[in-house]
Amino acid sequence: MAGLWNGKRIRLEELHRFPNGPIEVAGTLRWDALRLWSEIQHGLGIAARSRGNEVKSVGVDTWGVDFVLLSKSNEMIGQPYNYRDARTRGMMKRAFASVPREKIFAATGLQFLEINTLYQLLAMKRTNPELLALADCFLMMPDFFHWCLSGARVAEFTNATTTQFFHPTRRAWSFELLKRLGLPTKLLPKVVSPGTRIGSLRESVSRITGLGQIDVIAPASHDTGSAVAAVPTAQAEEGTWAYISSGTWSLMGLELHKARLSEAVLEFNLTNEGGVDGTYRLLKNITGLWLVQGCKRAFERKGKKMEYAELVRLAKAAPALRSLVDPDDPRFMNPSDMPAALQEFCRETGQPVPNSQGALVRCALESLALKYKTVLDCLEEVSGKRVEVIHIVGGGSRNALLNQFTADACNRPVLAGPVEATVLGNVLLQARACSEIGSLAELRAVVRNSCDVKCFEPKPAQVQAWKEARGRFAGLLGRRAKPGA
Repeated sequence: MAGLWNGKRIRLEELHRFPNGPIEVAGTLRWDALRLWSEIQHGLGIAARSRGNEVKSVGVDTWGVDFVLLSKSNEMIGQPYNYRDARTRGMMKRAFASVPREKIFAATGLQFLEINTLYQLLAMKRTNPELLALADCFLMMPDFFHWCLSGARVAEFTNATTTQFFHPTRRAWSFELLKRLGLPTKLLPKVVSPGTRIGSLRESVSRITGLGQIDVIAPASHDTGSAVAAVPTAQAEEGTWAYISSGTWSLMGLELHKARLSEAVLEFNLTNEGGVDGTYRLLKNITGLWLVQGCKRAFERKGKKMEYAELVRLAKAAPALRSLVDPDDPRFMNPSDMPAALQEFCRETGQPVPNSQGALVRCALESLALKYKTVLDCLEEVSGKRVEVIHIVGGGSRNALLNQFTADACNRPVLAGPVEATVLGNVLLQARACSEIGSLAELRAVVRNSCDVKCFEPKPAQVQAWKEARGRFAGLLGRRAKPGA
């Protein structure tokens, strides 16, 4: 994606789009990192041909938690694992046997998920110790592509905080935790802040792509970090607005000046991830539109190919608030048949079993909206402030039905957009590194001036129905609804 900046507004231009997803190899799930790098070079070549000397810099963001290992001679060690690979199952329990859960939280401030890098490394120590022994450098996925671009072996702050071995108050790697778990520390690189110029394009990449030796700038390299930087809020007071970065995952949280490490944060299993300008994103990772994506894939395997717009239309016509699931139930992590997994949950919990495509998708969307309300309650309790508005950014912001469900379930106005928030945050942080933009508030003003945002207000007629559904939903989560929820 190219960010076209005229000094006041930013416009995005898609240059090259390519598929990405896990590759199954001998019963494991991997990333084809070299193919991704090949596609990146192809996209840079298109940028050179279409924009030439106008291109000033490049920066990469990706998902969190996954990584590449390099040897002393800069050889890739193994094929990087995908976070949905089954090898991490049971690793949290093994970690707690060496270091109590509370101690891990105090040293990291992170939500406990088996996909976290910490448990991936523990799994590697158990199943692939020879690979770990060869490693000289650990690079998160965007750091690896920055190394491909520039040769710099550094770790960018926002993605480093997704590992569950980065200290939230010292703002450095949690070496003591790693040592207690018997994991190596010598391979961890220097951490840099988002917006850091880490080098110039390698001469070989310049030659292959036709670009000059432009700056390589680390944006907020965790995609959610860049997305939150581009939330078009005008509210200055922290804790009064929440965001949902909506896509395969839904990441819902607050932007705060300091990490929160209270017992309540640990109890609610919230996470503290790094943001721009030293901020922290207090948030919850929620299984997001993965539920709908899984349904769509299952329908297509049965010969029923449908676009997402058609699935949403069918969901809108299905009966309301009939069947609900906990989106974060482990059975939804990587099922072979998502509709069957949704039906199994409903059957086990004594609810009507959704049998049509519309009913299945509506079940997923309504359950997501109710999970957002549950997380909103937790965030407000921890911050002590009432959230006045929820911003939904990312690809999921195009789903008007989910946006309206969210407004109704949370009883808050929802502002939806921009869709390409991650790209906007990435390129605008590059622009800021080039002294084109000043503060984070100014960056967000650029987003407001450059993008359309749609407002969804709670429907008064739906308040009671959603309130009753929240009570049922809380029972499905195995916990009592909070007073006033």
